[in-house]
Amino acid sequence: MMKKFQQLAAVGLVLALGACASATQTTSLTEAATPATNMERDRQAILAMAGDYKVTFDFRETVALQEKYKLKDAYVTRAEEVVRVIEDRGDFISLQHILLVGGEQKFPIKHWRQDWVFEPESVTRFAGGNVWENVSLDANEAKGKWAQLVYQVDDGPRYAGLAAWSHDNGLSEWASAPSWRPLPRRDATKRTDYHAIEAVNRHAITPNGWVHEQDNTKLVLEGGDARALVREVGVNTYIHTDELNSEVAMDYWNKTKDFWQAIRAEWTRLETETPAFGLTVQGEPEEVYMQILGVATGLVEGELSNEQATKDAIRIIEEYTLLDFKPLATRVAETPEIAPPAAD
Repeated sequence: MMKKFQQLAAVGLVLALGACASATQTTSLTEAATPATNMERDRQAILAMAGDYKVTFDFRETVALQEKYKLKDAYVTRAEEVVRVIEDRGDFISLQHILLVGGEQKFPIKHWRQDWVFEPESVTRFAGGNVWENVSLDANEAKGKWAQLVYQVDDGPRYAGLAAWSHDNGLSEWASAPSWRPLPRRDATKRTDYHAIEAVNRHAITPNGWVHEQDNTKLVLEGGDARALVREVGVNTYIHTDELNSEVAMDYWNKTKDFWQAIRAEWTRLETETPAFGLTVQGEPEEVYMQILGVATGLVEGELSNEQATKDAIRIIEEYTLLDFKPLATRVAETPEIAPPAAD
């Protein structure tokens, strides 16, 4: 039981991170291609993001957009992360990220997930105030493009983007149009001066891994109108390594993959069967994901069967989601204030 509490306590620290195949594959990504092979080149670029990585998360505010705003200190941290393909149906690829944390005795924490869908009919987009909406796409709008759908640690949605992969100039990269996303945990647990990020999201394959670049505008949504507060750039660099004990991550995943598959199915039901849904809590939804991660830990430690764990987690999702929600301005106004840190 002590191990369980230690692991859950560590979640609150590592989730402040931004937010998510071997390097030899990249050679084939930049070779000449005909239109018939473009989709396969795209797929190989996506699949190349799987592997074992040393990761650096680097976020820096660059330009103040409101009078008297002072740029915050840069946020830079490092991590070890295992990324695996958990589903590949040709036009759908799912990549699960798992963090390895701790000292010599590493333990895993399920991190973000990215799903890639070719020529999607719809996407789930963040609408502010912990509400997500299902947006239908015109066939011409989606033609030749991939949607990237990003999910947080409890497999609830975070944000989505749509773009075509480019393989020009010897580089495979994908860059979305601006879209909204919730506050990252690094800010959500410390700040209440903005409510959403409008981001251009870029993924590029590099010779020794890949890079996730973000061009962020932090938005104030008070009154229901968006006002830009400050610009920020983010560069998350994934470098291939053979130093990770990925067996620790895979042992966790093998014990919980059926559980997480059921959880994904429940969130997918909400995404596809409803025009929009929200959470009953505003701000950082820690009480939601910490409970679900706790259920997964109970499954790993043999305290719960897969059937019971799944029932418990779906009950938590049902308890904290709703289909009838208040207007954006009201939701934002109900975001709780963050308590100041305790004195030393």
